[in-house]
Amino acid sequence: MAVPQALTERVKGLALAVGFDLAGVAPAEPSPATRFVREWLARGYAGEMDYIARRAAERVDPRRVLPGARSIVVVGFVHDPEREDRGEDEARFRVARYAGGDDYHDVLLDRLRAFEAGLEAIVEHPVRTRGYIDTGPVLERAAAARAGLGWVGKNTCVIHPRLGSHFFLGVVLTDLELDPDEPVDDHCGSCRACLDACPTGAFPEPYVLDATRCISYTTIEARGAIPEALREAHGDWGFGCDACQAVCPWNTRERRRVPPDPLGLRARLAPRPEWQVPSVAWVLSLDEEAWRSATRSTALRRTKYRGLVRNALVVAGNSGRAELRPLVERHATGDDPLLAEHARWALERLGVES
Repeated sequence: MAVPQALTERVKGLALAVGFDLAGVAPAEPSPATRFVREWLARGYAGEMDYIARRAAERVDPRRVLPGARSIVVVGFVHDPEREDRGEDEARFRVARYAGGDDYHDVLLDRLRAFEAGLEAIVEHPVRTRGYIDTGPVLERAAAARAGLGWVGKNTCVIHPRLGSHFFLGVVLTDLELDPDEPVDDHCGSCRACLDACPTGAFPEPYVLDATRCISYTTIEARGAIPEALREAHGDWGFGCDACQAVCPWNTRERRRVPPDPLGLRARLAPRPEWQVPSVAWVLSLDEEAWRSATRSTALRRTKYRGLVRNALVVAGNSGRAELRPLVERHATGDDPLLAEHARWALERLGVES
């Protein structure tokens, strides 16, 4: 017997009550979008992200993650930090909009656990759930599109018609049989602004991302050397990249409507002062202890100290700022071969030989 729609609405209402901005329901079953992950992996687009292939079967079929799962409740939370341009006085180290404040995993996982606990109070019997904020073997964007939270754009981001694409996703798999929401129509049309704006050409075709060319991958996920052919295109991006979202018409100030935030979650996600508009000189001056302090409880920890310095050396090489040479030279003569190689490249770009 189908679950009454009223129960599904109560479940989604609970998600909004604990602090999320969006909530929808998708069936817990494979779809063309989840099956595509195998083709995507076969093309080599995952790069060093071996963890995707290791649990590919679960990403295709969410019932392998939670046996008996019938529904996926997908939630969204808008992040909306604004950064002011540093100007021409210092070379900046650009950080993706979502980073620099409290780690979104920590902020939103607490809310997701509150939602899971509340489900049993609603249905008045034990409920099996498994929830993730960007950490589990679930294709969140595919689930979000099926749950009506938006459509997957040509830049592979989920786009909501009122909120744009700057929002986090969470999923809760459950054995509750809930009424699924209707998907949202694709409104990208003939627009290709995101594809044309990508500095590294990371989209071999619309709706397909080659992660190995994406600046978010090369500055965060990759642990080895940034391919030399891509370094100049990194520009001043030091952690992540917002280029394809920044040009999206659905993310304009006039179109986006940021919801109220009664629990103050967005304030926790806002970048800390030191990460508001950081300079590359400051990042290069950090030793490992200072890095630990500056990145404590932030998503910036993901790239680790070595990765952040590697990224800063590329930014320095792209800056054209001769005053950065002493900071770069320190790494060119250091013991770490990865950093030394990137430092030598930066020095060549700055017009000196090491």
